[in-house]
Amino acid sequence: MIPHENVTTTFDLPGYRVKRNLGVVRGIIVRSRSIFGTIGAGLQTIVGGNISLFSDLCERTRGDAFELMLKHASDLGANAVIGARYDATEIMNGVTEVLAYGTAVYVERAE
Repeated sequence: MIPHENVTTTFDLPGYRVKRNLGVVRGIIVRSRSIFGTIGAGLQTIVGGNISLFSDLCERTRGDAFELMLKHASDLGANAVIGARYDATEIMNGVTEVLAYGTAVYVERAE
């Protein structure tokens, strides 16, 4: 698997030189809120502040999409991902797609 330190939002990896561009990679997760989570989050809105139930769900979903992206890149023979980004789209009420994407590359240490 690709180490997290070899993933960057920039288009270069300091100290490394891109030897091969292996193309765009992505990890897609589609999640819905459970009725219990929605009720719990609704109760949290009464007191205001961070709605931890939704924050935790979002963090887990982004993490899962990120790991799928890394697996896709690793399957192509990459050892790094550059230009990493996230996108999210609400497919229907309560159902959201989270996409992690970037460019899979094979890098070597710069001399």
